Amino acid sequence: MTGNGALSGAVIAVAGAGGPAGRAALLRLAEAGATVVGADNDPERLAEAVDAARYASGGASVTGEPVDLLDLQSTRDWATHIEKDFGRIDGLVHLVGGWRGSETFIKTSLDDWDFLELLLIRTVQHTSLAFYDALQRSERGRYVLISAAGATKPTAGNASYAAAKAAAEAWTLALADAFHKAGGADGPTSAAAILVVKALVHDAMRAERPNAKFAGFTDVEDLAEAIADVWEQPAAEVNGKRLWLTEKP
Repeated sequence: MTGNGALSGAVIAVAGAGGPAGRAALLRLAEAGATVVGADNDPERLAEAVDAARYASGGASVTGEPVDLLDLQSTRDWATHIEKDFGRIDGLVHLVGGWRGSETFIKTSLDDWDFLELLLIRTVQHTSLAFYDALQRSERGRYVLISAAGATKPTAGNASYAAAKAAAEAWTLALADAFHKAGGADGPTSAAAILVVKALVHDAMRAERPNAKFAGFTDVEDLAEAIADVWEQPAAEVNGKRLWLTEKP
């Protein structure tokens, strides 16, 4: 562990911690000296991710618990007891993801929209509302959303996904405006930032498709590095910003 940078001693919550991106984020944040608290709707997957991060980081403070992020009160309870247990919350990393698409625009299923609206928008609403006060109380509070380039340039077969991601971005930018207003003349002390990728790739994907190029994709380890870097920059410089990790469409 480095433990001597902007994340040293920070308390960071990671929503959607059980997936490949979540695993990479848990490890990178722990290595930077943060106390990391992960949540996922799959208890087994979460436990594996937490154990892997603890082992790889040399026993750092990484914990996890199943949380229903589709329930606002459950999400509020999660935020409340993190702050109670650790004294503060310095960040929420939103890694809850999912994708559904169609061959053409006219074949779009609105059932896909119903699914993605819950996964990609409702969880952002709940985590931002639940964690806002604690992040505002922190001197280094950060809310980090992972978004997709498709939100900026939707394609015909990705209407539901792109629209959901665009809505999540708009909600996060509204959160950023709240931080801006709360900061007053001195500027914000907390920030909401959006990291934009084309898509994510990890070692298992490469093993399954050894001949694939994955052009423009962001490796989950590089994403984790970019997440950590949000704390290295002043709040005013990242608040309300889309930080592109792939070429702009």
